[in-house]
Amino acid sequence: MSENKTRPTDLDVTEFLTNVDHQTRREDGFALLEMMKEITGETAVLWGSIVGFGSYHYKYESGREGDMPLIGFSPRKQSMTVYIMPGFDEYDEMLGKLGKHKIGKACLYINKLADVDETILRQLIKQAYDHMKATNQ
Repeated sequence: MSENKTRPTDLDVTEFLTNVDHQTRREDGFALLEMMKEITGETAVLWGSIVGFGSYHYKYESGREGDMPLIGFSPRKQSMTVYIMPGFDEYDEMLGKLGKHKIGKACLYINKLADVDETILRQLIKQAYDHMKATNQ
């Protein structure tokens, strides 16, 4: 079985974000860094190219297991990706009020923070983080 590529590193989060080429993504990255630090009370850790907060251990029926951040984000080329680990089943109402975004299984794709309602984004991050914290003790 292959090892999980997404693992915590000792690399500097601030240096990682400083080196993001896209100016808006870089600025939004620093804004999300502060927002998630404030919401979670956790120290940011770089997991590959994901800025993550907290961690949990998972194990699939297939036997594959690993660790992932409870919540995190990554300034990707196409968009800012916010990792909402519980998925979006319980967040339809919030997503309806969020603003311009797309979603994947556990990924919230935002072109720029100015496109979304920051208050709603904060609520979504807090609820998802609290859910992961409560269900992964």
